[in-house]
Amino acid sequence: MAGPNNLSTDVNIQVKYGPEMENIYPFLSTLAAEKRVLFVTTSNRGEYISSKGEKPKSTRLAEHFKKLLEEKGVEVVLMDAAKLKIHNCLGCVSELKGNMCGSPEAKLKDEKKNPHGHLKCWASLDYKDDEVWKIANEIYTSDAIIFFASNRWGNPNAIYQKLIERLDWIESSYSTYEGPNTVKKIKAGMVLLGQNWRVQESLEVQYHVLNFFGFETPEQLFMGWQFTRDTLDEDQKSYQEAPNAFEQSWGTEIPSKQETIKEEGGLVKESSVQKFRSVQVSGFNDYISKLSWNTHQ
Repeated sequence: MAGPNNLSTDVNIQVKYGPEMENIYPFLSTLAAEKRVLFVTTSNRGEYISSKGEKPKSTRLAEHFKKLLEEKGVEVVLMDAAKLKIHNCLGCVSELKGNMCGSPEAKLKDEKKNPHGHLKCWASLDYKDDEVWKIANEIYTSDAIIFFASNRWGNPNAIYQKLIERLDWIESSYSTYEGPNTVKKIKAGMVLLGQNWRVQESLEVQYHVLNFFGFETPEQLFMGWQFTRDTLDEDQKSYQEAPNAFEQSWGTEIPSKQETIKEEGGLVKESSVQKFRSVQVSGFNDYISKLSWNTHQ
């Protein structure tokens, strides 16, 4: 049957704001029960600033969670979609003759790129250098996939959107072409970070999108964070103070943060805005012990 299993607006996903500590135990414990997990990061930085050691906060978070889960014996594959050659969606889902996305004729006949036989995307056929197959192959060898993204202008960033459109054949191949749901036993979730606008709304939409695709979507695997509730706060100090609040909320440190700001001539050397103390942890159990909630719930 096409569409999500549940389009109810009663979705219990709660975004955190500023220094509010994220309750990550349900997220980690759900993934810790799996053998193999795929993390796909989609946010990016320019080549120059990356050379200074800066990474998107969502990427830092993915690396942090990867380390914690590996301590529990989970195999975690981390892929950066921003570094892959992924061509634009061709819009085959809405051609005049109908939905051609996911049609049997679009099947990529390549044992290396499509060993499972599920990849049915015209762009993958048209562009020999396209690398969406790398993510597709990892999806079908994983028990769960988590997308990490940043919210920009009210929606998940462009690289995530490009990727999710290019994966549309997962849904079309069973909803339009009545084939099997090839991801029904795979869990999916999202970690979405933003500055001041619509993280809550965007996260709920993506919950339904991944449900549409046919994934199993436990609410525990959807987490969001937004620095401020003030949509109109575009002050430079607000943007430069966000990393401090991020560290406090997620219990992870941004290496070389102050050095990078100083070297790049940042406007805020010592901000008058309240600084938040980062939670330093040595491992999974230490992290859990420092959180202000009951791990037995």
